[in-house]
Amino acid sequence: MSDLSKTFGYKDVAPDERERRIRRVFDTVAPRYDLMNDLMSLGIHRLWKRAFVRMVAPRASETIVDLAGGTGDIARLMAGPDRTVIVCDPSTRMMAAGRARGLAHVGWAAGTGEALPFADASVDALTISFGIRNATDMRAALREIHRVLKPGGRFYCLEFSRAAAPIRPFYDFFSLTLIPRLGALVARAPDAYAYLVESIRRFPDQESMQRIVAEAGFADVSYRNLSFGIACVHAGTKPRG
Repeated sequence: MSDLSKTFGYKDVAPDERERRIRRVFDTVAPRYDLMNDLMSLGIHRLWKRAFVRMVAPRASETIVDLAGGTGDIARLMAGPDRTVIVCDPSTRMMAAGRARGLAHVGWAAGTGEALPFADASVDALTISFGIRNATDMRAALREIHRVLKPGGRFYCLEFSRAAAPIRPFYDFFSLTLIPRLGALVARAPDAYAYLVESIRRFPDQESMQRIVAEAGFADVSYRNLSFGIACVHAGTKPRG
């Protein structure tokens, strides 16, 4: 187990303590989070997110929750005067950075994936991008997402995944070596970004994640690779009956 795992917690740490440590990571990087995302992905994350929102296809009169929505970059793309879009995130500092932008038609709510502050069957669509791997208990979070969705409600998850074999060595070198150095130079938080890289490496591959989503009770479960599997969109619906 690495020193980072001991610092930020994967094993031998109570769930509440792990949640506090992960929240501290995002509070640390909040002021420069979006800039770091640009540097870490060479700007490609913006294309991923636009493709993700096109898959969600927000509709009039819907209530849409963007879980772990942070500074609101996904919510901004989904927002409109004819729908309710809410960022839900445990990091109030991340949301404060988003609020400072004055995003139109976006609401904000503090909450974790394991205890969503929404009523049963009250949400038409729930999205989460690059956040589910940081849940203290991912399966519990998926069950909560299933609970708050209406019958027929849509779930979409954009997450880093397992890159295709031909590019995997280059991607591993970039993520393991360069990203923490960028974190040190730009965000002044090398340990935080090393944690983010480690969390990506521990995340289930595409097929495994598809099974986990199905086991949480979702139907029509599917995934779509982006950029040769570096990122992946997982989708499912809550059954109507």
